[in-house]
Amino acid sequence: MHLAEFNIGTLKYDWEDPRVADFLNNIDRIYDIARRSPGYIWHLEGEDMEAAQLDPDGPLGGNPRTASTLSVWKDPQSLHDFTFNTVHKQFYDRKGEWYDPDQGLRFVMWWVHEGYKPTIAEAMQRFHHLEKHGNTDTAFGWDHLTK
Repeated sequence: MHLAEFNIGTLKYDWEDPRVADFLNNIDRIYDIARRSPGYIWHLEGEDMEAAQLDPDGPLGGNPRTASTLSVWKDPQSLHDFTFNTVHKQFYDRKGEWYDPDQGLRFVMWWVHEGYKPTIAEAMQRFHHLEKHGNTDTAFGWDHLTK
């Protein structure tokens, strides 16, 4: 099995606002690093992700300040290493500049069969499952993997 992850947040400011410029200007750089990272398999790319985020009838609600990522990794260690042991960590540590810290849950993981690419609708179902039920084998956070 491989590991799917989805994270979502609402930016404090519009994408065009200079206060999120550093975040916006480094998205492609971070994705390039992810693609080169051991264990990276796939992520929902730019135009497809943007369309999902902006669709007012879609599972993400169409908020123009939504920022999200949906990706698949070989295993938890691969995702962990990318998240916390690459330049991505520098941007992760700055999330308070761009996101309201009171947004609550913003991240979910779940197991997928090799070769499977999850959809945004599935990601939101997993996200809501984790919100409602806490860590289960259906949807979980980092702490579930360390038990």
